Amino acid sequence: MTVNQFKLRPITAADDAQMAAILRADLEEGGYNLPGTAYFDPQVDHLSTFYAKQTQPAAYWVLSDDAGTVYGGAGVGPYATDTAELQKLYIRADARGLGGGKQLIMQCIAFAREHYEQLYLETFKTMTAANHLYDAFGFKQLDAPLPGSEHSACDAWRLMNL
Repeated sequence: MTVNQFKLRPITAADDAQMAAILRADLEEGGYNLPGTAYFDPQVDHLSTFYAKQTQPAAYWVLSDDAGTVYGGAGVGPYATDTAELQKLYIRADARGLGGGKQLIMQCIAFAREHYEQLYLETFKTMTAANHLYDAFGFKQLDAPLPGSEHSACDAWRLMNL
């Protein structure tokens, strides 16, 4: 699989189970399957429905192949009136390092720019590859989460002015 073989498209209900499995496997792999992380978010098994039902602009995209196999995904959801959140960026272990994360972040930033003034994210300091990617896209590190954070286990927060 190469980055050129990935199709970036909106999530559908048929992708929900695959994306939930990827999210959980990624968090388990890093030991982040903890309360206060996306692992326990109630919408994980139904991401397509969750993003479709948002009242403010929101979207979730997956990377797939022609056969419908999902290799990862990421979304943008409302956080505050002028701030969106980059949410649930996860890539299957066998598809990492191929540029899919960059594709997803670029799509998320483009969407957020159309609707919001800032893009926020929550992560872990030890997720070095992800943090390197966030640095490359210009996310600035914050000393604390923005008010209203739901992921209390995270220890790194970033913000991008759009």
